[in-house]
Amino acid sequence: MRTVVHGEVPVHYGQIYVHSAGGDPFEGDLSACFAGQRNGLCGAAVAGTLFLLTGLHTGEVGFTAEVHETEPPDAGGADVVEAPFHVAGPARLVTWGGEDWWDLELTPGDYRVRYSGTGMDAGDGPGPEHYLLQFWAAPPAPDAVIRHRSAAAAYWHDFARKLPAPDGVTSRTNRP
Repeated sequence: MRTVVHGEVPVHYGQIYVHSAGGDPFEGDLSACFAGQRNGLCGAAVAGTLFLLTGLHTGEVGFTAEVHETEPPDAGGADVVEAPFHVAGPARLVTWGGEDWWDLELTPGDYRVRYSGTGMDAGDGPGPEHYLLQFWAAPPAPDAVIRHRSAAAAYWHDFARKLPAPDGVTSRTNRP
């Protein structure tokens, strides 16, 4: 396992992203990124992009990103989702507006990504809010909600499930 990001990262509008070259340029379309998905925390419906939501609107959250050789054990976050991600070129964790970014050191190919959050309902108040983003090589498979405990996650899952699937697709696998 390699830890490629660890520390406090800034979020704006409760958003942070992963973008891989080879995908369409990201324009911040929340609905497009979650269209046809079950989970509302890690939008993977646009090729080359992951749209990650946090409970905190603006400020800094604890954030760790890891790259694993095989599927890692569940780290026990309160809110946990998984989604497919296809890497076509350099992949980076990117803040809203692109001011800050971190290289995720992913080689091209298909990955499964697990996004775990703790403290999402803390929102703009004091308290620990932390996210763990884990990648491992895996064939494409539909997104899934592994666990949700926060009101914030329930809200976003409901939002995503009400969006129509793009072009009649029943599940997206984040491939070009």
